[in-house]
Amino acid sequence: MTKIRVYQLAKELGMSSKDLMMKLHELDINIESHMNTVEDEVADLLIELMNEEKGSKDENENSNKNSDVKDKKKDMQKQKNEVNKNIKDNLEKNVIHIEEKITVKDLADKMKVNPTQLIGQLITLGVMASINQEIDFDTASIIAAEYGYEVKLIQTEEDDKNKIEEDLLDFEDAPETLQPRPPIVTVMGHVDHGKTSLLDAIRKTNITAREAGGITQHIGASTVMINDKKIVFLDTPGHEAFTSMRARGAQVTDIAVLVVAADDGVMPQTVEAINHAKAANVPIIVAINKIDKYEANPERVKQELAEYGLLPEEWGGDTIFVPVSALKKQGIDELLEMILLVSEMQELKANPNRKAKGTIIEAKLDKGRGPVATVIVQKGTLNVGDAVVAGIAHGRIRAMIDDKGRRIKKATPSMPVEILGLSEVPDAGEHLYVVENDKRAREIAEKRKEKLRTEQLKATQKISLDALFEQIKKGEVKDLNIIIKADVKGSIEAVKQALEKLSTEEVKVKTIHSGVGAITESDIMLASASNAIIVGFNVRPTTPAMDLAKREKVDVRTYRIIYNAIEDIEAAIKGMLEPEYKEVILGRAEVRATFKIPNVGVVAGIYVQQGKITRNSKIRLLRDNIVIHEGTISSLKRFKDDVREILTGYEGGLGIEKYNDVKEGDVIEAYTLEEVKR
Repeated sequence: MTKIRVYQLAKELGMSSKDLMMKLHELDINIESHMNTVEDEVADLLIELMNEEKGSKDENENSNKNSDVKDKKKDMQKQKNEVNKNIKDNLEKNVIHIEEKITVKDLADKMKVNPTQLIGQLITLGVMASINQEIDFDTASIIAAEYGYEVKLIQTEEDDKNKIEEDLLDFEDAPETLQPRPPIVTVMGHVDHGKTSLLDAIRKTNITAREAGGITQHIGASTVMINDKKIVFLDTPGHEAFTSMRARGAQVTDIAVLVVAADDGVMPQTVEAINHAKAANVPIIVAINKIDKYEANPERVKQELAEYGLLPEEWGGDTIFVPVSALKKQGIDELLEMILLVSEMQELKANPNRKAKGTIIEAKLDKGRGPVATVIVQKGTLNVGDAVVAGIAHGRIRAMIDDKGRRIKKATPSMPVEILGLSEVPDAGEHLYVVENDKRAREIAEKRKEKLRTEQLKATQKISLDALFEQIKKGEVKDLNIIIKADVKGSIEAVKQALEKLSTEEVKVKTIHSGVGAITESDIMLASASNAIIVGFNVRPTTPAMDLAKREKVDVRTYRIIYNAIEDIEAAIKGMLEPEYKEVILGRAEVRATFKIPNVGVVAGIYVQQGKITRNSKIRLLRDNIVIHEGTISSLKRFKDDVREILTGYEGGLGIEKYNDVKEGDVIEAYTLEEVKR
């Protein structure tokens, strides 16, 4: 049985798709779009009905008093009912209703097909599932479409309640209530292209030195006044590991300033930043930085960016390019004028006279102040004393601090503020809503917690023998379990994503726990039980935790710069694949004299200053602390006797295998390579 699409049928009937859809709705047939299909049989009946209606209309015009009209109308109504019934039956036959997940067996029963056929179809899609295993809604939709069925999601009462709750918390304002607001500008670009330095030049502050390694680790938000107009700047980190943080920056921003170094050109994170801005549908202003450098080539940058759809205005495009030098403070005023110009074109407005809605940009646990969150207000006015909810966190705002560190009473749209008073650290990227009172905020937060708990329980219960069998078939899968602790939530997300990307076919990197704050005894116990490594980012373990880690032999690594964390974990993964060795220094000796011995070569008379020199150790010859040679010991004597080792404070003779260029004053460093246990 063939089918015809609604728009094709509309063409045949000589009417618009919209009119035909309205006609179908009059007949209580739910057609959602012009791409929906109806059976040919149904289409024929519909064409016949339309022709009947057209014929009856002509007849009515020719003779209004014709006695057959009533009979015709009766026949038409009868046919209309038949068409209605046929269409509804056909549509209902091909629609199945399921929840978010369904077992393969249940889906097969609903479609009246053999489950084995479905399993075969799933394998072609790369999904290995048994008859009793659950598949998600999207997979079920694809499979059902193969058999000519449409799948619809059953909305549970809980989902409806959540939707209603979201709609009540966030709503569109009437146009007459909207007032102009400052633009929120995100500064994006590749690492070390000068984003923070450019913001320095704009804000006339210096935060680069405060960031570890000179790399921006957390999102900073600040307000700048230009020509009595405010501009809010977000400084998103440029390193590729912080993709998720940069993506959140693009969600709240109105304008993206793409910083590209004139001497370096387009780099991987530059492309990433372009994609984020385009995905968020945000206008891009390109700031070509470091134009004061001798090797700067702005034209090359323009050509490279043109490949990504950013054409300069002078080339007939619509992207604004501004050459700047953050170091020499050149082109800064022009860049700010361009930002104001683009913001005026966008007509940015918000209603300040309503309950506030904002987005959490960053959140951390402060030792003295408790949970602290940085919020950008998007709608309404946020006041001290407001009851708020953000994800699973709730509370009453005890204090608000602006970007200059001053305490304020209220925050209007586009204003970045740090708030105190939340029950826990919310996730970065969560929406913050003002509600009627504390009780309501607590209710919403508890509901969300319960939902999250249920989802987590579902996820943990999904382990089946099928999944275990798959692992056995693949070969023994090694897991590198990691616990991440950081000073802010945003860093956890970034570190987690960067580390999990390091997974190989042989080794899977799994984050089993993450949290904000110092590394505690409970983290050590969890790591011990799970055979996990603890990675601390900008945090340290407590003294009892350090003692416990030594007793439990738990590997605790702490970092301030993300590169080092990635390198070390990568090394750990390689260590799991093949043994890795670390160097252990045994001792150092000074060469006091040299002796030429026939048929042997040069022998060094040494004095051991620290540690010991052993016969089977490897040695390194240092001259003015520069390594001259690395090799092995050919002979080690004390007086005329061969010895296994010479200890601190003793003298002896040492010959280096196939090497004679030894001089008085040289230092010999002895070391061994030990295999690192993972």
